[in-house]
Amino acid sequence: MEKFQKIKSIISPLDQVNVDTDQIIPKQFLKLVQKSGFGKYLFFNWRYDKNENPEPNFVLNDKKYKNSKILLTGANFGCGSSREHAVWAIKDYGFSVIIAPSFADIFYSNCFKNGVLPIILNEGIVEQLKNEKEELEIDLENQILKTKSKQFSFDIDSHKKKILLEGLDDISLTLKLESKISEFEKKSKVPSVL
Repeated sequence: MEKFQKIKSIISPLDQVNVDTDQIIPKQFLKLVQKSGFGKYLFFNWRYDKNENPEPNFVLNDKKYKNSKILLTGANFGCGSSREHAVWAIKDYGFSVIIAPSFADIFYSNCFKNGVLPIILNEGIVEQLKNEKEELEIDLENQILKTKSKQFSFDIDSHKKKILLEGLDDISLTLKLESKISEFEKKSKVPSVL
């Protein structure tokens, strides 16, 4: 996983609450076995009509948001089934940050495991940011979100912050403990697995 760097980007405002994982990535696209390739199916049923033509009024079909790395959305984002594919689709599409008043617990955890920063801000601040036309800067190290004229701090668990800043996935975290695991195996006379 890549180390999380400061992000500067305009936001893509998705003005929806209770967006579930089936809306993020519909079930018919879950056949891929790797984490890549899901981005083109992100919000598929909202982005395209029944003939797979782009819906002109859907935010991600607006060219001004083409290179956005920040998704701004409503409360309870990522609810529904616990499919990790939802985060894979968001990451593969190009988003590195999701800002919302709240997230479903499993989705929130899956974000950190896949290098996406979910930021929880109160609804008033999310409402203010919806109308932001300038780039935002996300500084995870200092836990600050900056607009041209304002600055907001956000909370994040220190372990989850470290995971993103150091680019650690579950395997990387385990390998950081390799010497302690080997030491335990020697003391326990357990056959080595590493």
